[in-house]
This record gives sequence, C-alpha cells and structure tokens, in this order.
Amino acid sequence: MHDTGTGSTGNTAQPSRRTVLAATAGVTAALAAAGPAHAAAPDDGRLRALVSRMTLEEKVGQLFVMRVYGHSATAPDQADIDANLKEIGVRTAAELLAKYRVGGIIYFAWAHNTREPHQIADLSNGIQKASLELPRGLPVLISTDQEHGIVARVGKPATLFPGAMAVGAGGSRSDARTLGRIAGAELRAMGIRQDYSPVADVNVNPANPVIGVRSFGADPRAVSALVAAEVAGYQGSGVAATAKHFPGHGDTNVDSHTGFPTITHSRELWEKLDAPPFKAAIAAGIDSIMTAHLMVPALDDSGDPATLSRPILTGILRERLGYDGVVVTDSLGMEGVRSKYGDARVPVLALKAGVDQLLNPPDLDLAWNAVLTAVREGELTEARLDASILRVLRLKSKLGLFRSPYVGHGGVDRTVGTRAHLAAADRIAERTTTLLVNERRLLPLSRRRYPRVLVVGADPASPSGTTGPPTGVLAGALSELGFTATALSTGTAPSAATIAKAVAAARDADAVVAATYNVTAGSAQKTLVEQLVATGRPVVAVAIRNPYDVAQLPSAPACLAAYSWTDVELRSAARVIAGRVRPRGKLPVPVQRADDPEQVLYPVGYGLSY
Repeated sequence: MHDTGTGSTGNTAQPSRRTVLAATAGVTAALAAAGPAHAAAPDDGRLRALVSRMTLEEKVGQLFVMRVYGHSATAPDQADIDANLKEIGVRTAAELLAKYRVGGIIYFAWAHNTREPHQIADLSNGIQKASLELPRGLPVLISTDQEHGIVARVGKPATLFPGAMAVGAGGSRSDARTLGRIAGAELRAMGIRQDYSPVADVNVNPANPVIGVRSFGADPRAVSALVAAEVAGYQGSGVAATAKHFPGHGDTNVDSHTGFPTITHSRELWEKLDAPPFKAAIAAGIDSIMTAHLMVPALDDSGDPATLSRPILTGILRERLGYDGVVVTDSLGMEGVRSKYGDARVPVLALKAGVDQLLNPPDLDLAWNAVLTAVREGELTEARLDASILRVLRLKSKLGLFRSPYVGHGGVDRTVGTRAHLAAADRIAERTTTLLVNERRLLPLSRRRYPRVLVVGADPASPSGTTGPPTGVLAGALSELGFTATALSTGTAPSAATIAKAVAAARDADAVVAATYNVTAGSAQKTLVEQLVATGRPVVAVAIRNPYDVAQLPSAPACLAAYSWTDVELRSAARVIAGRVRPRGKLPVPVQRADDPEQVLYPVGYGLSY
C-alpha cells in the first residue's frame, strides 16, 4: 500500500475528504457528517451499529493501545523495523493495524515517533489512512505522555511548559488552563488526540521516586483546582485529557515501573487526600482516567493492584464517583501490574475490573489472544467488550475522528511552537520560580558587582527534547542578561577532583550558581556547595528537580526552587537571579528539616520575593 501521508518532511497532500468517506464505509461514513469540530456526539444507536458489525477479533483489537517503532506508518528505518519484528511481530504501524486492529497507538520519543512536528503529523495521517482502508476500518486514537516538565514526548520546536509542581508553585488556575489550551492545540495539530495528563496525584511523600515534581503539590484542594483547570484547557482544544494515576500515587516510596507499591492510607484519609483531584476531574468532564499499578488495602484487601481491582475501578470509580468515561491502564509492561499475575492474565483481569483501554502490553500477541480466548471460553462476555468499545468510540466521535481524522502541515505551521505560545510558556514560568533563602539580600544579583558568574552542578540528561545541559542553559541565559557566565558540569555525584576543579574555577569568578539535583545528607553535591561557599564567593543554589534540596544546604546564602531542568524553567530562574523578574512562586509542598523530618522547615505557601 502506498502511503502519501508519511515518510517525508516536506509538504505532503492531506488526504481528501472523499478518501476519508470512501475508507470509512457504511455506518462509519454516516458518522462523518459535516459540522463544527465540537458538535454533539452522534447518537449511541449509530455507534452501537458500528460495534455490531465488528468481528470478535476486531473488537478485541479496539481495546488495545500499542507502541510501535518508527517515524513513518509504512516506511520506518530498518532499525525500527527490526525492533517491531522483535517486540510485536510486525514490521510497521500499518502492519500492526492490519494484524491486530488496535484502537489506539501511543507515541514515544524513544520509539522514534516524534522527531519533529511535520513528521509527527505525517505519521498520524499514515496511521489513520492505514486503519481506515481496512475492512470496517475505524479511526485510531493516537495518544502520548505530554505532561510537560520532566515528562514530555514531543520536544522542541513544540512549546514546552513548566511541569505540574512548578504550576502548583505559581498557583494560577488561569495559567493551568492556558497551558492545557495551548498544549492541547499543538498536540491536536500533529494528530495526537489523547494526552495522558494531568497528574492528579497529591504528592505528600518527599521520597516518592516516580511522581514528585510531576504532581501539582501536597494540598488536595490546590491540586484539585489545577487539575480541573488543565482538563478544561486540554479538552477545550479538542484533546482528551487523562487524570492519573487512580486511586492516587502520591504517597509511595516504590516506583511502580520497577516494583509493586502499597498505599497504606485509611479509607478516610483516601477520601480527604487522594480522592478530591479525581472528583474534580470528573466534575470537569474528564474524558479518560488512568489506573495505578499499586495496592490500596483500605479500598481492596485482595492484594491486587488497582488496575485489576473491580472494587476500586467499578465499585468506587464507576459506581460511587459516577464516572462513565474511558478508563485506561497505565503501561502493562510495568512491574507493578505484572508481579502477581502473568502477562496473559493481566489484560483479562483488567477488563473484568472495569478497564476500557489496555495500554502497551509487553507481548501484544499474548495479551490479544488471551482476551480473545477469555471471550470464547466464557470468562468474558462479548457484551462486556461492547461496553468498553462503545466508550472508546464515543470518545473518538467526540474528538472529531470520524469527521476529520487527518491533519495538515498548514495547521502545524500555524499552531506548533509559535512565538505567542513560547512567550506564554515563559510568562507562566516566571510566576513559578520560588525563592526560599536570600541572606543579606544577595539576590537579585548585581551585574556590576558580580559580572563574572560560574555555573556548576548536576547535568542530568535533558528532558522533553529541550536544549540542555542545565548548566549550559543557565549560563547562556545569564549571559544574555548581561553577565559573563561560564558553565562547568560537575554531575550528580562529583568526585573530589571535580569538586577541587570547581573550587579553583570559583576563585576566578565573582559569584557562583550551583544547580542541584535531589541532594541527600551524604551527597557529594552537598560537599560541593559547602566547599564553594567556603571560597567566600556568593553562592546561589538552584534546585532543578525536587525543592527539598534547600534543607540539605544550610550554608548556601541563596536558594531557589525551579522544579525542573527544562529550558523554560531554567530561563525563568536566570531571570529571577538577575532581577529581570521578581520571584513569585510559593512552595506547593512542605520542606522538612534535614535533621528532624517530623519538623517543617518551610511550609506550603512559603516563598520570598523582592
């Protein structure tokens, strides 16, 4: 099959409306009636008729959302073909759709799906074309994790915003709504219609290894307001938002990617702490909710993860909270859902629990056939599948996929990474940087008194397709603001020799900016900052991930929290340091004392200014 929609970065012809209607024969064509983008969804009778015409194999496929390697639906690079053959048993996205009839595809940067906006649009078009040309072909719901901050799959030149905890520090529902509106418009322009964001977890555990700055904060009321605002923004732009990770992943010290966490909250505490943001998302009309691979004994004492728990997903989410939208699992390749049952049982149990979309199983053929067998042997009824498929089709219809499944390069050029969008991201970031310590009013740093600035510190891999490394971005931003700034990467675990090199360089500078990354009591980063302070040069510590670093750095005369090491947040920190903007962020989480974690050093809402 020749694919005119992919495999090129130049302008390609958008498939015509006639092609769409020809490809979506029968009832599907009837659904493709002309009308505004956000017109009321067609009646369920037509969607049910669609379901009734599907074979059992097609129904099973509609429940899966799968990864696939490659920048093109039909002509990926050979390395991606090899990866697809190894992991999925197909060569391309088109073959994946033809063999398994999957209802959704998820994009990842590591799967080479998201090189640049025109390519992403072409890939989306190629996927839709491949699916719609199949017998009884349906449009595909294309999704990704675009949380912003430290988790985003589409990088520059798309607009990248501060992450959730930074937005929590800003505290503006308007900013959260703007973020969702702009980010949603850009995703939709590239053919991505479902975003696995916002994170609705209330992060109350400083040691949380998987959520942390991906959460808006520790106050359930504040988190609820920002979740609802982002949902309104995303869905107002025609992209399905996804609140995650139900019933709440904010109080764990185990990463569900690699282990099986247990949340020990009582039912009463869950109602007060974890439930409110999900209730707010449901009240805001959330299109989809993602499950968590963790155990909550107070909600279900069976020992099953929430993803496989009927008491949690049907009893609480569906029946008690009244949610009737799409429920999607977190990735089925994560250890948290695989530790108790084998990969063939997990998808069947998830459907029995109340799930609608099965995300990214490690072995699609095994999972797909397990569901098929469960229906044929009577463990699952076809009616149970139909209920989930109907929810998925309702969402596809609401998002306009039956009416207009394709996107054009013109829409990409008008929407993605525009000057106005980038400026909005900078303005939002300027309201998030949080000043925690400012002894003797060191900040704002005077360019006349401290013209030469050395930027040292941790340089974790740049997230979200941003520029990086963080020390280089900070030094570049400070140079643009009138300083003579140089960067020296010292890493997250600097050796004695590296620390000595940084100390020697500091003696040739007038001031030092140290980017810190999750400092602990025995961290060499702490030693680095202490020895830099001992030089007598003023030191400004910038926490570029968790804001808790300040508790480990009592010697630093100035401390800022940036909440991430993406360009937009680092540029904002530089502008605050230089006095171009005043710090306005307030802590959305408490910071405990390093020597007594039971005592709060800086409470929620704390933040200095000038």
